[in-house]
Amino acid sequence: MPELPEVETFARALKPELVGKTILSADLHWARTLATPSPAQFKKQVIGQEIMDVSRRAKYLVIRLKDYNLLIHLRMSGDLVIRKGKIKPEKHDRLLLHLSNGESLAFNDTRKFGRVWLTDQPEKVLGKLGPEPLEKEFTARWLLENLHTRKRQFENHCFSIKPSLRVSATFTQMNACTSQNFIHSHYQIPLRRNKPTHCIRQFAPCLEKASATTAPA
Repeated sequence: MPELPEVETFARALKPELVGKTILSADLHWARTLATPSPAQFKKQVIGQEIMDVSRRAKYLVIRLKDYNLLIHLRMSGDLVIRKGKIKPEKHDRLLLHLSNGESLAFNDTRKFGRVWLTDQPEKVLGKLGPEPLEKEFTARWLLENLHTRKRQFENHCFSIKPSLRVSATFTQMNACTSQNFIHSHYQIPLRRNKPTHCIRQFAPCLEKASATTAPA
């Protein structure tokens, strides 16, 4: 499953390729890729929309259109690829957006777990997420209070955080303890029970390093 740094890398790579382009047509090859709206409504709403920005919120890719937001969660096997010229759908393509510059944005998803939302109310999807790890709202106090609120157990100065995007946009599939803690597989952040500030201070360089060294497949 793509982790937060990988989704950030997707956003950074796709932004210069997509911003300013207009969606001319859309081919949906698996209807359940859409969480909302219906396939017919999706095509009606997305066609003619100019792409204004590309960003990330937690592990959602956010493509801001003129009138809507296109939210994409890659989940287990999703991938986003820019393809040039006229193309034939590949085996696992679930959604193709054909752009005004002759290119297409392909959402390819082998296991069909990925989902796409087209909405003018993105807060309905993103509103319950915790703060971003690089925002000022993500403080040591907030971290400690929310870990206790959600009954995370501290034992022997070591704790394990289960995947929960509502705790923080960063704490997903992450184990933390005094001796060993990995975020995005390789980057160590020691996190002691009495020193959550130590964790907070290391998020920024850790995520920047992970994003800089992780490229979309």
